[in-house]
Amino acid sequence: MRETPRPQGTAGGSRAARPQPRPGRALAHTAGASGSGTPHRSDRRPPHTPRGARHTGPGGRPGTSPPVPGRPASLLLPALLLTLFAAITWQVAAGGPLARLDERVGLVLAGRGPAPLTEFLADLGNPPVALPVLAAALVYAGWRGHWARALYAGSAMALVPVLIVPLKLLVDRAGPLTAETGYYPSGHTATALVAYCGAALLVHRRLLPAAALLAAATGAGLVLRGHHWPLDVAGSACLGGVLLWSALHSRRF
Repeated sequence: MRETPRPQGTAGGSRAARPQPRPGRALAHTAGASGSGTPHRSDRRPPHTPRGARHTGPGGRPGTSPPVPGRPASLLLPALLLTLFAAITWQVAAGGPLARLDERVGLVLAGRGPAPLTEFLADLGNPPVALPVLAAALVYAGWRGHWARALYAGSAMALVPVLIVPLKLLVDRAGPLTAETGYYPSGHTATALVAYCGAALLVHRRLLPAAALLAAATGAGLVLRGHHWPLDVAGSACLGGVLLWSALHSRRF
């Protein structure tokens, strides 16, 4: 007589039921605690990864990291300009080798080029020519409500004679074609640079290359007409550049 296999069961004789998934384990990894739909752990704590700690952006996408504080404006350019200005001033005041080379080059360049053109370029640095351009830009900036920018640009222009005149008296350098002194640094160069470039910054910064070209043409005209030595122009350009940088990097420019 064959033995029939016994049905497997519990001690009470009932059939064994299939194991049911326990809540709070596998489901918690997909839907969060209590099916909340958030990508956090079941104990409502965020995961330990940096991505999970970020706030979600629009549409549930991961957000960005906290913003990085703005970097302060680099001081490399004004430091370089001031160092170059100090070196030029020292050479001119002491009559160093750079100043002697400057005088030889200046005497060679003086009188070169068509006189009407070079005189016109030199006149671009005259206050009656350059200051009305800046004044018009100041009015335009004020009309558009940029009074703080106009104030900073106007202050940079006002500092030009405050800095240039004492340096002229202190260095007391004679001009290329005259025995008169007070030619270093060039006031016309600083006036042209601050006036034209300041006006460009107030109206539209795309005009800045053209304004810088006008200032460079003014310096070239001053040298070619024999009104200034090349180092007079170079030193003044360094000083004017620092004034422009200070105005441009002011808080509300």
